[in-house]
Amino acid sequence: MLRALIQIVLNGVAILLVAKIVPGIHYQGDIWYLLLTGLVVGGINLLVRPLVVLLSLPFIVLTLGLFFLVINGALLYLASFLLGGLTIEGCFPAILGGLVMALFNWVVRALSSD
Repeated sequence: MLRALIQIVLNGVAILLVAKIVPGIHYQGDIWYLLLTGLVVGGINLLVRPLVVLLSLPFIVLTLGLFFLVINGALLYLASFLLGGLTIEGCFPAILGGLVMALFNWVVRALSSD
């Protein structure tokens, strides 16, 4: 339970970081809405991402894994579609935002101990 709460908070922090770094991605809301955003992003990654990865496996293999950037961007765009406080202005900011979120999660996992 604690691990899930930490992941929700980290997703919220990643969204806030993406909104600060990537031009074309804007976030409006307070800390509670940020936590809700982290919950939605976590739910999308838990429920939708495995199916999308499975269906796009030929593209992932063909592009040597670079299609994951498109998948991350599409899932981030889906989160912005579901949430009113997160806006993404196009495909390139979504893909770049997905890349920043992936790098943030990679750094957090590298620095944390299980």
